[in-house]
Amino acid sequence: MNKAEILIIDDEPQIRKLLQINLESNDYIVSQASSAREGVIVSASHPPDLILLDIGLPDKSGHEVLNELREWYNNPIIILSVQDNEEDIVKALDNGATDYLTKPFRTGELLARIRSAIRNHENIENKTTISIGTIEIDLVARIVKRSGIVLKLTSTEYNLLALFAKNEGKVLTHQFLLKEIWGFSYQNETQYLRVFVGSLRKKIEENPNNPKHIITESGVGYRFQ
Repeated sequence: MNKAEILIIDDEPQIRKLLQINLESNDYIVSQASSAREGVIVSASHPPDLILLDIGLPDKSGHEVLNELREWYNNPIIILSVQDNEEDIVKALDNGATDYLTKPFRTGELLARIRSAIRNHENIENKTTISIGTIEIDLVARIVKRSGIVLKLTSTEYNLLALFAKNEGKVLTHQFLLKEIWGFSYQNETQYLRVFVGSLRKKIEENPNNPKHIITESGVGYRFQ
């Protein structure tokens, strides 16, 4: 049984009810909040394992709630929103959202995103080695192997791969990746990112033209899986 606790912050009763039914049928423990204020209070009084946060709340923007929560709450937050524009998605991810789903969404996809977010959060904190498929990353020795063979990566390629692996399943925006790897002054240099992602794919993917690990999220960034 999952027994993970999930808080739904959404002002639509029908959405909350539907989500609660689907989550409880998959053994999650569910609590609800219908406003930003209530959501923050519930989160603070009993922090859940994961939060599903609607952007369009009646008393405050979900983006503001996300910023407030990220001052102290480190568990996954998945954004649910009718807004599907690139700017809105990038803003949420840059502000600390773990993932982003546009309404209406498929229940199966939401459940998969929830499982991935919780699993990755639980597993990554104290790991010294990360194994994904045939890829093994030794975070202490800074050694990467594919099918047991050591790969020759540049320092930048390794840093980029390690950042991806530590955030497995999460969409990382172009700006976030550029800031983390190259620094604040490079946040608009997306060409740097394209070059190094292309180089990294050639070394870790079986078919770089049809990647299975570093997945492009069009107009937003990349997801490592």
